[in-house]
Amino acid sequence: MKYKRISFGQGKGSITHNNRTFIANNVDRNRIADNITFISKPVGEVYEELFGGAVERYNSRQKRNARKIHGTYYEHLFHCKPSNSVITASDKRKSFYEDIVQIGKMEDSGYGTEDFQLVADCLKEYMNGFQTRNPNFHVFNAVLHMDEATPHLHIDYISIGHYKRGMDTQNGIAQALKEMGYGEGKQAIARWREKEVEVLNEICHRHGIEPLSPKKARGTLEVSEYKEQRRKAEQLAVENEKSQSELDALNGELKSAAEKKVKIVEIDSIEKKKSRFSKKISVSEEDFENLADLAKKQVASVKNTKKLKSENAELSQKVTDLEVQVKFLTAELDKYRQPATFSRERLKKSAEKVSELEQLKSKYRKAMDFINSCALATEFEVFQHTTVRGSHLE
Repeated sequence: MKYKRISFGQGKGSITHNNRTFIANNVDRNRIADNITFISKPVGEVYEELFGGAVERYNSRQKRNARKIHGTYYEHLFHCKPSNSVITASDKRKSFYEDIVQIGKMEDSGYGTEDFQLVADCLKEYMNGFQTRNPNFHVFNAVLHMDEATPHLHIDYISIGHYKRGMDTQNGIAQALKEMGYGEGKQAIARWREKEVEVLNEICHRHGIEPLSPKKARGTLEVSEYKEQRRKAEQLAVENEKSQSELDALNGELKSAAEKKVKIVEIDSIEKKKSRFSKKISVSEEDFENLADLAKKQVASVKNTKKLKSENAELSQKVTDLEVQVKFLTAELDKYRQPATFSRERLKKSAEKVSELEQLKSKYRKAMDFINSCALATEFEVFQHTTVRGSHLE
């Protein structure tokens, strides 16, 4: 018996993507011809077929023109022309719904594996009975994609409900679920999905597959694991922003120091006095102290400025690395929202990278402590303008 994970989740609903009017980067153009289209009809045309008669019956009962529906039912609900993407009305009704169904993952059922065609056959069998099982979900577009990593179904449908008030036939998923026997309330859609998964499980069993419970848009991650990974990615983004802010502040201080004029020329203004008894030059005690202080600072500057530059360059590189890691984890989280799965091994590697970044954060703080412990602004000024004179001072 082969064990495979089932993915059954709600899709974004993009007919242009499903029908390959728009071709994404993850599509193998050479295999587009292998896709199977079960049905493909314009959404506006289907709305007219489903609700056109109901609009006429409703209008015929209205004595006041203001109460009549003018234009199509689609335009009446969504205030726009029919769209190939899902539109949500003010009362939260959607123009259509999409479910994405997949069996297995890229490693065990993807293109090039021995079960690639097997899972495709299971999905075809599942799709062939979908409309019969769900008479209130009118399927107007359904495609089995064989040109991506793993075979999967896109099923787009319009919910149909029947009412005693207003139009006798309307777009209404709650009423549609009730009429199909799934009851009322927020759990009605969950009960419907459970039933559909049971049907998919039976099909898998007949084909020698032992289905594992569906994980929807989280791949192979458990809910707690997914939330933890998302939390770490968000935390990393915050830390990256903080590190960038601290580095910007450091660069600002260095720039400010570089722009200042070092008053080394004041050394030349020191009054030199010749001793009466020797050829040595004497200066006042105050000038001597200033010279000694300047010499000490210059010695420290020569030693520390080079290290400061190195630390600054290293910090810049670390921030760049942080940005790369944030983009990587963000991209991985985006994959969780797709039917494609995310292996535990890759999650482990991602966690290791987060640990490395935490170590990097510790090193960064140590570097900042070093910079803050030294009064380097003046030393940097001296280094910039008195490198040549420094050797004489020593």
